[in-house]
Amino acid sequence: MLYALHEMQHAMLAPFEAMAGATHALFSQPHSPWAHVPGARTMAASNELVLRLVRRYAKPAWGLAETVVDGQAVPVTIEEAVVRPFCRLLHFRRELPAGVKREDPTVLVVAPLSGHHATLLRDTVRTMLPEHEVFVTDWVDARLVPTREGHFHLDDYVAYVQQFIRFLGPRVHVISVCQPTVPVLAAVSLMASRGEDVAPLSMTMMGGPIDTRRSPTAVNNFATGRPLSWFESRVIQRVPATYPGVGRRVYPGFLQHISFIMMNADRHIDAHREFFGHLVVGDGESAASHRRFYDEYNAVLDMAAEYYLETLRVVFKEHALPNGSWIVDGEAVRPADITRTALFTIEGELDDISGVGQTQAAHDLCRGIPADRRDHFLVEGVGHYGIFSGRRYRESIYPRIRDFIRRNA
Repeated sequence: MLYALHEMQHAMLAPFEAMAGATHALFSQPHSPWAHVPGARTMAASNELVLRLVRRYAKPAWGLAETVVDGQAVPVTIEEAVVRPFCRLLHFRRELPAGVKREDPTVLVVAPLSGHHATLLRDTVRTMLPEHEVFVTDWVDARLVPTREGHFHLDDYVAYVQQFIRFLGPRVHVISVCQPTVPVLAAVSLMASRGEDVAPLSMTMMGGPIDTRRSPTAVNNFATGRPLSWFESRVIQRVPATYPGVGRRVYPGFLQHISFIMMNADRHIDAHREFFGHLVVGDGESAASHRRFYDEYNAVLDMAAEYYLETLRVVFKEHALPNGSWIVDGEAVRPADITRTALFTIEGELDDISGVGQTQAAHDLCRGIPADRRDHFLVEGVGHYGIFSGRRYRESIYPRIRDFIRRNA
């Protein structure tokens, strides 16, 4: 019912969205006489603010049409390397000039499935492209997956990661950002326990909830402060008839978005107040930066209910990975069996989603990895999103990831 009411609300707001868009154009387009009257900027700013608050945000484009390799611009083509019902493995293929061959490391970037689209890692991918062959997990919005495709469990997530690793071969390096650090560690652990020849050369884990008992955040406390039945009864909804996944039980993206906003409500209110001021004074660069961030931040996807609830139980309530009690498809997850894969963990000092020490806990679990093939980096003055995007990522964090990958290639 809640999902249906949400759709009804959007339908009711459609006229206001259209009116705000038309009024904004009337007072902002250079050819409009109304754009040159006193107060035009204030009118345009007010209506753009309304427009952005009521509109629905589609999945953003990657916008990575080219990269620079050895000082030369080269086209980038995004190809679907593997297609599964709930995920597409994308290859950002660089069109190198004829005769140019490079032996760049192959990197599998496992994007989080926690409400946002994989495009949230655009800066991560853009920065890596010049020196790596990059593949990314592009998770599918669960409301777009027909029920005939079956369910998607946390075990399925682990199986997907294993399939992608096998597809890319034994010379792949895996990078996981936030949520996927847990299923990635499980996937590699299971492959090591089986003695599979295909093992990643390295794992880089960034700001993930390996052990949420360390420096618990508001996110961790919210997850542990309520029984699983509370989440199942209050936030799990069925996809309405307007989508291909009609009838599927999901944790809707709009509820996750509300949670994101409420975590730092004052910060978001201030950001929109500043955005309005930038528009009024004509600070186009600052306004454009705000649009880019919120176009991405406001674009959310639904998650399969079984995956969402199992993640809550396994990661946040039972702490099954650090406790050594996690069973995936009948097999015990034993990180200590990993011996051939190097480990690099990265944390942000100001991370308010995965607290300091939660990712570093992977080192205590991966005791079979030699000390000279393990590293940890605590980045001072950086929050959660700064770990994988922005200036500090490009200038301080990425170079260490690149060097670690090459040391273990």
